[in-house]
Amino acid sequence: MAVSYEYYSETYGGGLPEAAFSACVGQGETHVKWLCAVNGACATSAAYKRAVCAATEAFAEFGAGEVGGYAIGSFSVKNYENKGTTGEELATQAALKELVGTGYAFAGVR
Repeated sequence: MAVSYEYYSETYGGGLPEAAFSACVGQGETHVKWLCAVNGACATSAAYKRAVCAATEAFAEFGAGEVGGYAIGSFSVKNYENKGTTGEELATQAALKELVGTGYAFAGVR
């Protein structure tokens, strides 16, 4: 992994518990690798690591699927006003904010 929990909590200043971070960091790193695949991002750069942290937080909070609504036991309600936003889209936005100015993100990302 490009980012350890120590880096996430101490350097990035993230607030996820270690278990939540550990459960999602692989997904966050894979997502940032996908964002940076064409332009050869340096996985040890500060911007890359911050992007992994940001994506990891988004996946931990929202998952990868559609966001909105809530569930209590077997009862669930979907919020249809979210216009289909997904956790993956939110992770992309969070990671791109950390990659601004690096040239790492490929041009196809909006």
